[in-house]
This record gives sequence, C-alpha cells and structure tokens, in this order.
Amino acid sequence: MRTYLALIFMAAILLHFSCNPGEEKIPDALDWGKKMADSDMKRNPDASMLDFSPKPVWSYTQGLVSLAGQRLAEETGDQKYYRYGLDYANKMISDSGIIATYKMEKYNVDLINSGKILFDIWQKTGDEKYRKAIFLLREQLKTHPRTTEGGFWHKQVYPHQMWLDGIYMADPFYAQFAQVFDEPQAFEDVVNQVVVIQKHTVDSVTGLNYHGWDESREQQWADSVTGRSPHVWGRAQGWYLMALVDILDFIPENHPGRQRIIAILNTSARAVVNVQDTASGVWYQVPDQIGREGNYLEATASCMFVYSLLKGIRMGYLDQIYMEPAKKGFDGILKNFIQKNEDGTISLTSCCAVAGLGGNPYRDGSYEYYISTEVRNDDPKGVGPFIMACIEMHKAGQTD
Repeated sequence: MRTYLALIFMAAILLHFSCNPGEEKIPDALDWGKKMADSDMKRNPDASMLDFSPKPVWSYTQGLVSLAGQRLAEETGDQKYYRYGLDYANKMISDSGIIATYKMEKYNVDLINSGKILFDIWQKTGDEKYRKAIFLLREQLKTHPRTTEGGFWHKQVYPHQMWLDGIYMADPFYAQFAQVFDEPQAFEDVVNQVVVIQKHTVDSVTGLNYHGWDESREQQWADSVTGRSPHVWGRAQGWYLMALVDILDFIPENHPGRQRIIAILNTSARAVVNVQDTASGVWYQVPDQIGREGNYLEATASCMFVYSLLKGIRMGYLDQIYMEPAKKGFDGILKNFIQKNEDGTISLTSCCAVAGLGGNPYRDGSYEYYISTEVRNDDPKGVGPFIMACIEMHKAGQTD
C-alpha cells in the first residue's frame, strides 16, 4: 500500500512540474523561425532597404528574405510575413510593371532573384503589374550573355564567368516561369545551366564545387587549365544546394533532366556532409581548408546547407541518412550562431558579409581573401535561409 501511495505521490509531482506555467517551453523549430522573422522585421521595417542598404533597391537579398516570409506565412497562417514582401514589391514596381532601380542592360543574374516572390503575389492579388514585372525579368534571360555551352554569365561586367551563386539567382525563377506560363522548352535550358556549371566547378575527388569558373581563363583567379577559382567558398556551395532543391519544385516528373539534377544534388550533399565540423555541427567559411589558421565557423552557409538537406529529404531526393547531420547542423546553428538580445529580439551571428571574384578592388579568390572579408550579425543572406531551415525542421517534426 505504501509503495502504491508513493507512486501516486511521485506521479503527482511529475505532473505538477510538467504543467508548471512558469516553466519555459522548449521552442519548436518554427518558433525560432517566427522569432527571427519578427526580429528582422523590427530591425528592418522596410524590406527595400535590407542588406544595410542606404536607399531602396531591387536586389537579391530583399527577395530572399521576402520569399522566406511567404513560406513562413503559408506554414503559420500569419499574413504579416507575406505582407512584408508584398509591401516591398508594391513599393518597387510601378503600375506599368517597371521595377525601380532595375536595369536590364546590366545583365546581372542577381537582379532576377527577387522575381521569385512575384508569382505568389500576382496569383493572390491578380494585379497585372506583377505579371508584367515577371515577364520583364524573363525578357532579360532571353538575351543574357552566355558561355559557349549556354551557361548564363554571372554579370555583364564578369564576362565568360559562371558562379555558383548565379544558379540560385536565376534558375529557380526561370523554372517556375516555365511551369506557370507553360514554356516547356525552358526546362531544358534550366537543366543545362546546372549541368554546365557542375561540369566545370566540381572537384572529382571531394565532390565540392569551386566558387566560380572563367571559360576564357583570363581572370587572375582562374586556373590556366580548368578556369576554376582556387577554393570552395561555403556560401557559394550553399547557394548551389538551395538552387538544386528549389529548381526541382518546378521540373516535371517526366523530364529527362530531372534525374540529372537529383544526381548532382546527391553528389553535393555527400560532399557537404563530409566537411561538416564534427564538434559544432556547422560548417567553415572555406570548407576545403578545414584546420587552416584563420578559418572560422560561418552562419550563412550553415543555414543554407541545413535547409537544403532537410528539403531534399522531405521531397525524397535525398536518403534519410542525411537527417542526422541535418539535425546536428540545426542544433549547431542554435548553439553557435543565435544571440538573444536585450530588446527581446534574436540575432544571427558570424555571417560573412560578402565575397566575390574579380572586380575593383580585385578579389583573387585566395584563402586569405575569404577569411579577411567582413563578418557581421543579421546578414539577410543568413536570415532568409535560417527561417527556411526552421520551416523545414518543423516539417520534419524535429525540435530543439
């Protein structure tokens, strides 16, 4: 009898503490995503000035964060996240479909990326100005300069060059346009963009991809034989994986190129997991130089990798064996990069601000260059992928 009463007493105590309203709830991954989105909108009430811009601009980071907001609104039902991107589009696009600050003649693939948010906005509002803006961006790709194998140059000012970043900037938009507006011949072009850059940037030993490729071999950073840049840069690899999983949303199931992209995704995913830091669960700024002095754990690439792995698993492109490294990566992001601020917001720390190739001053793609670029908090190139990774983690039924 005493044993029985003792068991009841212990059960009552456990019930009391499990239901204690003063006990802090362990956040679901989606709670982290909402918290980051709320924090970022507090810091940046106007999406047109994201990325520390002094004036409104049509650029890729605004679209990246706004796209994350659209997906968050869909997952949570809270339309304030959708309206954030809607306000951006409404501010930047005139009634005739002209996009403020956008200049087609620059032939810059970065300027295509924000067009991704316009499909959902046009379908929800029915406003023709958004459809016109979509077609304006599609028009750029019709005359965009290309390599001899058909790959889009990264920019007019970077002739004969393809960068991994550019696949994310242009091709998910291009594939979605093909699906929405019934342009089936464009799917082959999208697949070719991936095939060409994979051919010229992949390291056959590690499976990782070098940041860029210069077909002309004229750039100082380009290998005289292969045309490749010297190193793997974490965020460039992250852009590439995100591009692959997002392009596959729109390539038809029966398209012969679909399996080629899935195969490339699997090659890249294996390579990325192989260079995951075992202690922290996250990734380094220069993943092909682990252990080298000055290399550091970097947030934006880590968020991109986790998002891509989780979405690849959910969609059936990647095996379930990737769930463990994906969850370890998500946990590592929370432990290493999330900072709680005094005003109740949270921040994403250890974000590489920017890295590129060529230009003026010249960026030589060296190891020393990548580790010397500015590191800052709350870079949108990390905030957007972090929110997307939280959504995918929530869908996977995982919490921290």
